[in-house]
Amino acid sequence: MKRCPQCLIIYPDSDARCDFDNTPLVVVDEAELAAAQRQLVGAGAAERQQLEFQCGVLETRIKVDRKAVAAAEWLQPWVDAWLPADPFNTVVLVVVLVIVGSSNAVNLTDGLDGLAIGCTVIAAGALAVLTYVSGHATFAQYLELQRMPLAGELTIFCGAMVGASIGFLWYNAHPAEVFMGDVGSLALGGAIGTVAVMIKQELLLPFIGGIFVIEALSVILQVVSYKLRKKRIFKMAPLHHHFELLGWSESKIIVRFWIGSLVFALFALTTLKLR
Repeated sequence: MKRCPQCLIIYPDSDARCDFDNTPLVVVDEAELAAAQRQLVGAGAAERQQLEFQCGVLETRIKVDRKAVAAAEWLQPWVDAWLPADPFNTVVLVVVLVIVGSSNAVNLTDGLDGLAIGCTVIAAGALAVLTYVSGHATFAQYLELQRMPLAGELTIFCGAMVGASIGFLWYNAHPAEVFMGDVGSLALGGAIGTVAVMIKQELLLPFIGGIFVIEALSVILQVVSYKLRKKRIFKMAPLHHHFELLGWSESKIIVRFWIGSLVFALFALTTLKLR
């Protein structure tokens, strides 16, 4: 495997230069591993333990790099076939990523009683405001939004989602009597992502569902860190379990995450005027 010393992107052995800045590629990890293995021969006990750990890290990094290159080579024909040929395919890919990402983010948040559904109430309420102003001629013109006459109909859907979520929260509040499960969380996340796509507010979605994004990022960072460094960033992922292990009570975590979700949603709505 080869790596660009500037941007650190990995390449197969057949490549000689970086695709972005034309920098000559170097075989970094394999050379370091070979040097560390040679030093192991005459090393003392204390130094040997450190060198063994270094070799283990380098071997893991090389394995991950090889898998990444293999995955990139497998995906390259699909990328070449989809992206350059037709811009419509790019739009479809972005829409799929938004909806799938939103759906899974809500699913990851659903780990404590009332946490995911409470954040969903706030996010759906913010989307209800956005759909209303996007479909209202006067408000859309005043806020300089692209007016979509039929987007106002989505306000009913978002309002129904808010009402249904509040009704569910009555029984899902700690201690929960009814549980959501994957069926509910994936569906609600997909609905939030779909509405954001339909009113062309995909870039605002990470702020509307800020807690969902943070929860998903905590899982991604935890997995990547453990795969590459064998170290965990958080005590446990998703993030709400990290705070549980810090000694926070379940009710305190839920309420504070609701407050964070409300702050994110209000910030998303203030951008309407800031823009």
